[in-house]
Amino acid sequence: MRKYEVMYIIRPDVEQENVQALVDKFNGIISNGGEVIKSDVIGKRRLAYEINKLRDGYFVLVHFNATTEVVNELDRLMKISDEVIRSLIVRDVA
Repeated sequence: MRKYEVMYIIRPDVEQENVQALVDKFNGIISNGGEVIKSDVIGKRRLAYEINKLRDGYFVLVHFNATTEVVNELDRLMKISDEVIRSLIVRDVA
């Protein structure tokens, strides 16, 4: 298993309970074949530029160990999720 980190932005109109439910859902996907090292909901922040007429979003950063199959599935599910504005998964070299 390799080390990865993912940063994703959730729409600002999603309620706080649903934000935590989404974080738990994505962490569950990671845990199904990997392990979550650290999950941090940074909170609602202003975006650097407007995305789909949205100016704010809930930022979430997760450090995890996983196989490439888990990473591919996580990326696929984040792309089709309506609540996620943007996501980026990178391999941690440290």
